[in-house]
Amino acid sequence: MKHKKSFVVLGPLLVCVACGGSQPEPETPMPAPSNEPVAAPPPPVDVAPAAEAAPAATAAPTPEPPKTASYDITAKSGSKLTGKVTLTDTGSGVNVLIEVAGVKPGKHGAHVHETPDCSAPDAKSAGSHYNPDNHPHGLPTVSEHHLGDLGNIEVGADGKGKLEVLMPGANLKTGDPHSFLGRSIIIHDKVDDGGQPVGNAGGRIGCVEFK
Repeated sequence: MKHKKSFVVLGPLLVCVACGGSQPEPETPMPAPSNEPVAAPPPPVDVAPAAEAAPAATAAPTPEPPKTASYDITAKSGSKLTGKVTLTDTGSGVNVLIEVAGVKPGKHGAHVHETPDCSAPDAKSAGSHYNPDNHPHGLPTVSEHHLGDLGNIEVGADGKGKLEVLMPGANLKTGDPHSFLGRSIIIHDKVDDGGQPVGNAGGRIGCVEFK
């Protein structure tokens, strides 16, 4: 007796199993178009650039102290004069301080001369009065005088005297035409009376070189 083979059709079953999976999610509906006008974006705001920091104030330079130099006076023409001259550049002129001893009482003319040379016994090696601006001779109290016209030293009975005078326009700068450096100072035997051409001050009894 022959047996019939039975075939089970699985196709529909498989299809049904596949159909039993997760359902697809519904699509999100698009919003309905609006007829309201869209607001324009606000205009850009101008931002001022930050102000640059002011530079720090520079401290004022400290003024240099006055330039000062002292020189010994050499006796001339057989005198016994001793002493010294101190020059100070103040920035507005040269302050000249002359201190002497061993000199006869009275007034004695003092002048800046052209050349720093006291080698001659009578000090004539120092040349003539220093006069860079070509002015007439005069005492320092008059409006026009030689830049080197210092006036007179008052010497007391003890033979000592001192003269201190500020000479505006002079300086102690090397090579400057108005500098007392590279000059000399002469102490005279007599008073400078302010007369022309050099004050009638007589012989040269003391000399100092400014080299």
